[in-house]
Amino acid sequence: MARNNDKRDQHNKGDEPELLEKLVGINRVAKVVKGGRRFGFAALMIVGDGKGRVGFGTGKAKEVPEAIRKATDNAKRNMVRVPLRDGRTLHHDTKGFYGAGHVILRTAPAGTGIIAGGPMRAVFEALGVQDVVSKSIGTSNPHNMIKATFSALTLMQAPRAVAAKRGKRVNEVLGKRSDAADAS
Repeated sequence: MARNNDKRDQHNKGDEPELLEKLVGINRVAKVVKGGRRFGFAALMIVGDGKGRVGFGTGKAKEVPEAIRKATDNAKRNMVRVPLRDGRTLHHDTKGFYGAGHVILRTAPAGTGIIAGGPMRAVFEALGVQDVVSKSIGTSNPHNMIKATFSALTLMQAPRAVAAKRGKRVNEVLGKRSDAADAS
């Protein structure tokens, strides 16, 4: 019976794409009780496939490895797809807000790299973005920065999707002139 489970585990691992896991932070929290203090740990994880899917999760437990495992499972359940231009940068500039956290995400030309601080850098690396410029305004709390970043990323739309919604061609949405317009 154990052999069947091993085969199923190997089969499932082959189907699931390789995910990048990044630990953003661990907090130690203490609860004061009659006999002293009881310590617990809270973990914040980013999980992504490097090809446009990313998620974040939190987990709490009495031990660090268990908190990290819970956070990773939570992040895998909460993954979102973000459209990328040329597989390396964002389609357009955007802003995100969560609580006191405000972030600005800007597209960047090839070769720029990831210009982002702390928790936002982990999100972009797991997402697979290679060129982006970002600025965090307000709080430096990792939870709020990540939630603000995800707020901005969920607003990201590919020109093809916008064109389909409007019933236009992609060139019309991007504002590029076609050859027919140049001839007249």
